[in-house]
Amino acid sequence: MDDDDLAEDDLAEAMGRKPSAGKTLPSTPEEIEAMMRRQKRNLRRAWAEGYLLAVCAMLKPGDLALDLGANMGVVSARLVETGADVIAYEPDPYTFAKLQDRFAGVSNITLVNAAVGVGSGTVRLMRADNFAANPEGASVKSTILDGGRRIDAENSIEVPLLDFPTLVRDFTAQRGEVAFVKMDIEGAELEILEVMHRDGLFAHTRCLVAETHERKFKDLRARYKALRADVAANYHAGKVNLDWI
Repeated sequence: MDDDDLAEDDLAEAMGRKPSAGKTLPSTPEEIEAMMRRQKRNLRRAWAEGYLLAVCAMLKPGDLALDLGANMGVVSARLVETGADVIAYEPDPYTFAKLQDRFAGVSNITLVNAAVGVGSGTVRLMRADNFAANPEGASVKSTILDGGRRIDAENSIEVPLLDFPTLVRDFTAQRGEVAFVKMDIEGAELEILEVMHRDGLFAHTRCLVAETHERKFKDLRARYKALRADVAANYHAGKVNLDWI
């Protein structure tokens, strides 16, 4: 059962309120666990919205903000409104075309049709198993990492890959720092964040948020756990936060 399978009213009942007519309460351990995950996700979503509002209040013309995994441009649009220089990276040609339409004529955003990771060249971008039926909804799951949940490895395309640690170094040399990084790249964030921590590159970003995807990649959970522990021990949550959604 996916996190979003339970109705909002199930959550309301768990918090002491009556569900709407016709709604049933979760009764199995699996349903209760899914409801609890949904509640945590709702809380993270509310936190992320508040965090983004604060980031946008901080950004100003001349700052540099990077949107990694821009998808349809929801976050990029908020960043653009601040007057900062925005670079949006999106590897999937389908969603990149949507970005081009959305930001046509906007002067302070640069769109890059490429994946980001550790290393450069080309890489296989794999799409979700329901991409053909619902490309807009399924595009958020596209990944360059093998083993993802509900990914159809046969439905893949070759896309350019840019080395993100190198980008951070180059932008720092040009501009002094990167003001903000939003990273939602379906598992590819793990190696990037490990390298940034190892090489001290978080010092070059004013703040960075990332959505981690350990639930989708079971074999990587030990590395995610170690990364989270290292980040918590070394950086304030306002500097590096791995609970973006």
